Amino acid sequence: MATKKTSMFTLTERVTIPLGGGGTDVFATIDLGSYVDVGDRQAIQVLGADLIFQGATPAADVVGAIGNGHEVKLQMTDLNRGALVFADDRALVASGQLTIDSNGGVSRDVDLYPDNFGKGSDDGRYVVNDTLYLTANATNAITDINVTVRVDAQIVSLTAKDFMAIAIQSTAADN
Repeated sequence: MATKKTSMFTLTERVTIPLGGGGTDVFATIDLGSYVDVGDRQAIQVLGADLIFQGATPAADVVGAIGNGHEVKLQMTDLNRGALVFADDRALVASGQLTIDSNGGVSRDVDLYPDNFGKGSDDGRYVVNDTLYLTANATNAITDINVTVRVDAQIVSLTAKDFMAIAIQSTAADN
């Protein structure tokens, strides 16, 4: 389906949920315009996405920043939805959350890893759009909460049929 044009590389972006920003969606983007080329059928293959949750500073206590009984969610999509989406949305690339229970216990879930329904280790999520969109939300923000997304990706060249199929699916998901 795809021919690798590069080795794996990492793209990063950080979303900051401000003090008092609980319940409000916060947005950021990862620009892929330099990597995606329709004429050459060049796409990004997302191999993995890691979410890193931190407080106001890298050394700050994230549990204290969120507070007991609250959670932080982040989703990465290849279409701009403007809000958190359900898991059946075809634009969803990766998703995760950090939950602090009422006793200060921490649990971290990544509920969708890029294309985890693939056939093997060479599979990943192919993106033909020129932007990845990040949406974060916290139920509480005692101080700033930072969520960093580290996306492992590579540039691939697709056959004309494969590129067209992915572009049509992405357009259909826009509805």
